[in-house]
Amino acid sequence: MSEPQNSVSELIRSIAEPSILIGHRLIIHGDEGALRIEEAVCFPGAVSQVRRQAGAARIVARQLLSRLNYEHVAIAKTSSGAPLWPAGIVGSLAHDERVALAAVARKGDFLALGVDIEPAEELPEDLVEIIATDTERSRYGQSILRGRRLFAAKEAVYKAIFPIDQCFLDFHDIEVELQQQVARLSYGRTAAVRVSDGNYVIALAFLRNSRETHTHTSLGK
Repeated sequence: MSEPQNSVSELIRSIAEPSILIGHRLIIHGDEGALRIEEAVCFPGAVSQVRRQAGAARIVARQLLSRLNYEHVAIAKTSSGAPLWPAGIVGSLAHDERVALAAVARKGDFLALGVDIEPAEELPEDLVEIIATDTERSRYGQSILRGRRLFAAKEAVYKAIFPIDQCFLDFHDIEVELQQQVARLSYGRTAAVRVSDGNYVIALAFLRNSRETHTHTSLGK
């Protein structure tokens, strides 16, 4: 199976950020067998497709982690669904029906990391108001609002932020400025975002590990 035009590899390169490793894999039958015992127990009763997608994402993640000298790592997940990474690592997993994605980085460089992948298909019109804030609806045209770039960016931001702030965010709690490559949260946190534009939408969100991120005061939820 070959990758489509505007390949995932090209799209990943378009959002690349130094010190963040991002990889992908086309999901195939048998990837469910990549789940280790401690990972498989996190998917009780899941259908084979879900286990296959989870296994594929973990294959990619383990390949990336080996480049950081973390070998044969099991990646279980918390009750909220967030992956459990080894000490010293931040990361994120994502997939659609065809492609699995993973991103990892060292905590010494990044406080938080999130990724998402979506097919470049229009959203149903009734979802626009759910996903976009009033400001975003006035800022962007229909090509953005009905596309998936805002949606993917907000999904990536949520994946990055939840593990550190433990806040359940609504779409309207996150406002994205695509041109400035930044997302602003309703309680003052900001995150950098990178979003591809092609036949897949891939979004990367991250917070650098700096004095500013360490001194931020969260909601404490």
